Amino acid sequence: MNPRPRSRPPLATAALGLALAAAACTTVTDHSDLPDLGGPGANPPAEGFDLAGSDARAIEIADRVMDALGGRRAWDETRTLSWVFFDRRRHVWDRSTGDVRIESLADDGSVDGVVLMNVDTREGRAWRDGAPVTDPEELEAALEAGYHQWVNDSYWLLMPYKLKDSGVTLRHVGEGALPGGRPADVLELTFDEVGVTPQNKYRVLVARDTSLVEQWSYYREAGDEQPALTTPWTGWRRRGGILLSGDRGEFGGLREILVMGKLPRSVFQDPDPISPAALAAASR
Repeated sequence: MNPRPRSRPPLATAALGLALAAAACTTVTDHSDLPDLGGPGANPPAEGFDLAGSDARAIEIADRVMDALGGRRAWDETRTLSWVFFDRRRHVWDRSTGDVRIESLADDGSVDGVVLMNVDTREGRAWRDGAPVTDPEELEAALEAGYHQWVNDSYWLLMPYKLKDSGVTLRHVGEGALPGGRPADVLELTFDEVGVTPQNKYRVLVARDTSLVEQWSYYREAGDEQPALTTPWTGWRRRGGILLSGDRGEFGGLREILVMGKLPRSVFQDPDPISPAALAAASR
């Protein structure tokens, strides 16, 4: 899970012309009005989470983060997500089926490549400049690239929901301060043979006044003393029943973030563009 925004791959995953225009979402500074659909502490770890190697305080903070985000039940009931990753790719991902649509975007915003695949089976199809990729080796490379892009790009969007994922060891490593001096708890995530870059390490700052992740640092190797980069996690907004953040400071960010229910199968089967407004209309 390399958090660095990667350069555009040779296979540009094509754009759903989805008019993902502004879905109704409000900036959240006080999340007390969000329904607690999961109940405090109702946040069981994923199978394979390193419970023995993680510490109790880190786990308690991770559970508070989930509550602040809207609650575990609200997250579990979130079905389809869409977002544009640093103006390079648009993803539409059905968490229930594992189907994903990845569109690579040219500098002018047009779609120059599409991957339609299932991230669980890693099977799918790809198109480049409107033409299907039929060569078996090229198709395999396109699907592998698409899978890596989905892993990377979804982590930039969803990391706070994945603090207790399979293979994660979570530790509380101290107290810190956010820009402006607000106090925060520092959590460290290391990984055991999961993801595409399990040697990475992350340290995240959880603001004590909001219980939201508001900064992360990425280390290429778990033994590194200095991070390769640090960015804010700001601009938290309510989408559907959950909070999502798109602002990553000087690096830019994620935009057109939407939460939706079940979408037509054609979204994940037909490479033809879909207007961004069609997705926005389906957003909650």
